[in-house]
Amino acid sequence: MGMRFKDRADAGRRLAAGLPQLRHRPDTILLGLARGGIPVAAAAAVELDQPLGAILVRKLGIPGREETAFGALAWSGGRIVRIVNRPLAERMLQHGISQSSLDAVETSERGELLRRVKAYPGVNVDLSGKTVVLVDDGLATGATMRAAVEAVRARGAGTVVAAVPVASLEAQASISRVCDFVMCLHTPGRFHAVGAFYEHFEQLTDDDAVRLLERAA
Repeated sequence: MGMRFKDRADAGRRLAAGLPQLRHRPDTILLGLARGGIPVAAAAAVELDQPLGAILVRKLGIPGREETAFGALAWSGGRIVRIVNRPLAERMLQHGISQSSLDAVETSERGELLRRVKAYPGVNVDLSGKTVVLVDDGLATGATMRAAVEAVRARGAGTVVAAVPVASLEAQASISRVCDFVMCLHTPGRFHAVGAFYEHFEQLTDDDAVRLLERAA
């Protein structure tokens, strides 16, 4: 498999190189999925000479297997967009995971989403009629990206582009059905985790993300 990207900034620059049609394009904005997508989007925005913002998303992870999402939440200008993989949620219930456990996950993630709304700049920009480029550091299930797509469409985005360095085949297919265009640099046949495709994949803090957004502003 091997490493594909040095770090998130390197991935962002490579994404920008694959999207030359967006350089200086009017009414365009890059939104990084918080938190991991923000440094990718920040690097790409510099290369494309485009403004940078953020879209706040939270994965709904399966209890005990938190890296696997059964749904996701996204902030959309005053309300929360919610998507759930209903067949997966039903299988979880059949295998003994209680509805109260799933509800507890969602309650916790809603609280975290609302906390970040107060802390992050660039999350309430006007998207009406714009080309919105949603950027993340990679897609495993695609759940958070799907929620992000719904969130920006609800805010009036004219064209929605998903741009990621790496994605599973399943996630790319899922996102392709809801976006106007998908740019993915690498879709490996065997996908384990997004971080496996980076040489450096440090956990980002709120301060890291906010600093990048403030610098862009």
